[in-house]
Amino acid sequence: MAQLIPLDSFGLTEREVYAALARVKVRAVDYADLYFESSVTESVSMEESLVKRATKSISQGVGVRATAGEKTGFAYSDELRKQDLELAADTARYIAMSPAGTDAPPVPVHARPRHDLYPVPQTALEVATGDRVVLLNQIDAEARKYDPRIKNVMASFNTEFKIVMVATSEGTIIGDVQPLSRLQVTCIAEENGNRQVGSFGGGGRIGFEFYREGDRHLAYAREAARTAILNLSAVDAPAGVMPVVLGGGWPGILLHEAIGHGLEADFNRKKTSAFSSLLGKRVASDVCTIVDDGTLPGRRGSLNMDDEGTPTGRTVLIERGILRGYITDKLNARLMGIPVTGNGRRESYQSVVLPRMTNTFMLAGQSEPEDIIKSVKKGLYAVSFGGGQVDITNGKFVFSASEAYLIENGKVTKPVKGATLIGSGPDILTKVSMAGHDLKLDEGIGTCGKEGQSVPVGVGLPTIKIDEITVGGTQSE
Repeated sequence: MAQLIPLDSFGLTEREVYAALARVKVRAVDYADLYFESSVTESVSMEESLVKRATKSISQGVGVRATAGEKTGFAYSDELRKQDLELAADTARYIAMSPAGTDAPPVPVHARPRHDLYPVPQTALEVATGDRVVLLNQIDAEARKYDPRIKNVMASFNTEFKIVMVATSEGTIIGDVQPLSRLQVTCIAEENGNRQVGSFGGGGRIGFEFYREGDRHLAYAREAARTAILNLSAVDAPAGVMPVVLGGGWPGILLHEAIGHGLEADFNRKKTSAFSSLLGKRVASDVCTIVDDGTLPGRRGSLNMDDEGTPTGRTVLIERGILRGYITDKLNARLMGIPVTGNGRRESYQSVVLPRMTNTFMLAGQSEPEDIIKSVKKGLYAVSFGGGQVDITNGKFVFSASEAYLIENGKVTKPVKGATLIGSGPDILTKVSMAGHDLKLDEGIGTCGKEGQSVPVGVGLPTIKIDEITVGGTQSE
């Protein structure tokens, strides 16, 4: 069962916490909360068979927020003394432009999250630096053994153990313990002056032993090496409008960027999203059902509760092509008059709350993946993506494929390099004609950026066919 976090974990008493809330939650303030955080992060990285960096950092602090109408007052302190808490509370109230008042403080109710999605003790992440180095050395050796054309290997192992607690003006004190780890491998292959890169990794709210089970860390090394070697033989990607098949798992990042951000409530409240005012209307083909689910055990994007203390849930965003909901935090849900979905997230106690995705994916369809490939006479099969960008206001995106192949006469043939997908999120969904039964979630490496804040997320996708999309390449069709 999820833990009940004691206030003395942060060196404070219940009286001090609610006295601070009383200073910020005055009559003109709709809502106020205090977000306490204590975290320990560790990282070890290797390059050229040498440990290049080993770091450990410890941080703690409190963020104080007051919302009045559409205004948000926010202040934070990295000191948790009574006087610092009071100063942050006063500052947040002043920023929200609200005078002091006489509201009585709420009666506190201590609670624990209803979920227990990642019962990982701190000891599962507290691994000696020497053991981390052994793991990275094994990865380095495995990748180099894969092929002599692997000239360099870069690997890193990162962990975070975070304790958070939220005290709200609604009278709730609730906390969570949030473990997180990630292993990433990048290989550089070279042949006759041709240099190519391959990357692979995984992670989640899991302990160190996860990576050693079944030599999973060595499998990561081989996969990174395989991709780098594959790209040495890749031909230039074609350019033009053509059908594209997306593989399962990580290609769901395209949905995350092109669709997911456009369904976050703040953009829709401000009418800056391409999906604004489209609730209940068709925005995709009927094979598309897309959900955001923060309740998947152990997943990188999952949380027992969001950073406002709201339990995470499963939100149907698009159901058989019809837009059903947005991703919300408390502020935007209140202002829009729609349900709170448990997606209020922040990077740290120094950050304001924003509606953000957790694990966002398309549900499986009914098609055989092989039949989807066979249905394409000439097109592209994209298995993995690198970087990308999207314009929220119109949904237009550009993504680069890190592993892709030609489809010729219904068969996957030569690997290609330099392929980019160019299109519009709202438009591309209407052109999804087939969805496989092979839904796959990513390996647990996703990090989402928004307004300067980064948070861990997950994505997923079955094999899908997009009938028509612009592919940017180097060879004109």
